[in-house]
Amino acid sequence: MADTLADALAHYQWAWPGEIAKIAEFQALLDEPTERTGLAFTRARLEGHFTASAWLVSSDLQRVLLTHHRKLDRWLQLGGHADGDIQLARVALREAEEESGLTGLEGESQIFDLDRHWIPERAEEPGHWHFDVRYVVRATASEAYVVSAESHALAWRDIGGIAADADADPSLQRMARRWLERWRSE
Repeated sequence: MADTLADALAHYQWAWPGEIAKIAEFQALLDEPTERTGLAFTRARLEGHFTASAWLVSSDLQRVLLTHHRKLDRWLQLGGHADGDIQLARVALREAEEESGLTGLEGESQIFDLDRHWIPERAEEPGHWHFDVRYVVRATASEAYVVSAESHALAWRDIGGIAADADADPSLQRMARRWLERWRSE
């Protein structure tokens, strides 16, 4: 089990050696000087900060719950800001619960995927980078979700379909392919 984000990043590097450059970007944010380090987990670091997402899979491991994100107007995985919490696996689980209304979710402690993406300027918020750390979360009870105020809609989507959909968000495609590869080897 990864005790810190640094430990989790080291394990991720071992699992995905082809992503060293991406991991280095996340490590650089984590390694900022002490007076700024805590800001990396808050929105106060205006140029960019850590976020956490959930690859929320169904109990049959064949589907993933996606949100039609209200602010970004795109289908994405559930997730959000750390708001000062340095335990990003816990943040991903909390966001999955809050955004889906599902209970009995189980989260993994190891990183499933990393993605740094640009969030455009909106109202009084400047454009900034999200250093998104993604974790697998599994539904273990009812899969009857409740749409939160953060979403236009939620939907269970076939993971194989996402992997094969050339029009899907590239990071969703990557996670779908990664999940299928992992699921087939389990």
